[in-house]
Amino acid sequence: MKARKSEEVRAEAEETSSRIFEIMALAGKTTNTRAATVRCSDYDEGEEVYRVRHPWSVYNVPVPELQKAMTRLSDGLRRDGWTITKDGVDDSQAKAPQIIAESKGAEYSVDLRLLDQTKYSNNPSLIEVTVVSACYRSKQ
Repeated sequence: MKARKSEEVRAEAEETSSRIFEIMALAGKTTNTRAATVRCSDYDEGEEVYRVRHPWSVYNVPVPELQKAMTRLSDGLRRDGWTITKDGVDDSQAKAPQIIAESKGAEYSVDLRLLDQTKYSNNPSLIEVTVVSACYRSKQ
């Protein structure tokens, strides 16, 4: 396991998110969240082993455009060297379209879900994105 500085991993996660947004090619609004460092749960608290999570979403786009963006993501991530581990629907009652992928070298994974709210509420439909780094040891 690599020793890394959390600031560098957070910056890389945000760069990864930016590339994913480019692949989407949507002109919607995005939530403005920052990447956060969290402890890896498989390790003792005394061990300084962390990962970075960067959750965000893009919304205010018609559902057919979100669906096209999911297709672009599936194709574009593959072209960028990502391995798609799931391209189907999630386990929710809504059976939301979901893509899960790992970056080349497995430094990052991404979980993408299209949440079509038109059937359930007046909330905006969106693509929910969660970029997560591999676990790393804290480096000063």
